[in-house]
Amino acid sequence: MGYAVASRKGIPASASFRRWVGAALKGARRRKASEMSIRIVEAGEGQALNLQYRGRDYATNVLSFPVDLPPGVDVPLLGDLVICAPVVTREAAEQGKKATDHWAHLTIHGTLHLLGFDHIEEAEAEEMEALETRILAGLGIADPYEAM
Repeated sequence: MGYAVASRKGIPASASFRRWVGAALKGARRRKASEMSIRIVEAGEGQALNLQYRGRDYATNVLSFPVDLPPGVDVPLLGDLVICAPVVTREAAEQGKKATDHWAHLTIHGTLHLLGFDHIEEAEAEEMEALETRILAGLGIADPYEAM
């Protein structure tokens, strides 16, 4: 099954992603060298991945795939993020947010997932959201949960 590559239109520059990931790592107090990949996809691929890995048949904004290394393998790889460009654009418009701010938020959110943060339990969600809000504030971006 093939998928079209997401067009660059409306997708932030690589330097922006590096800045946002760096802010997330710093905010989470990750001091070790870290590597990860970010793949930007269109809705079809986003939906297929969400169905395959989460059993949900729709395109979602960001998927996080933490690395699962065998014991004894010590590399700085955190994992992979998959961000669905059309979903990010649509959500930003629906929520009245600047698209760039939403890209930043989802990149930071996904990076924190790769670091082991989660939001399944309410206490975990509050901790993760508070950390995201602090990191985004450091970048001059408003609280993404305020309007929700």
